[in-house]
Amino acid sequence: MDLSSLKYAKGARKARKKIGRGGARGKTAGRGEKGQLSRSGAKKRVWFEGGQMPIQRRLTKRGFTNIFRKEYQIVNVGDLNKLENVEEITPAVLYDHGLISKKSKPVKVLGDGELKIKVVVEANAFSKSAMEKIEAAGGRATIL
Repeated sequence: MDLSSLKYAKGARKARKKIGRGGARGKTAGRGEKGQLSRSGAKKRVWFEGGQMPIQRRLTKRGFTNIFRKEYQIVNVGDLNKLENVEEITPAVLYDHGLISKKSKPVKVLGDGELKIKVVVEANAFSKSAMEKIEAAGGRATIL
């Protein structure tokens, strides 16, 4: 037995009904009489509203994208406990241990959780509570 000899079980596949061949769905084949959608090759875009003013033009524009926004990758102080045998934590170390997903994006350390080890942490930004917790554990927080 090999892959080329496999076949569907009897009755597992049903042939599609051929319409427009006389019988139950002859002549117009369930498309109605005239009009755009009765023609062959006819299609309408999902957003087309029959010539009515489309919703994306009826509604007002809202909001904007701040092109100067800095998007940080977030690491919590509690997550740093996973790196017990590391004295100096840098973004490269965080990337190697899977705590951040990209080397190119800046890293911000937030103060959620408790720090049980003494470490030197280097990151692009720290929250106030994260700095306090790192220094309370005997470590040092350095901004890159």
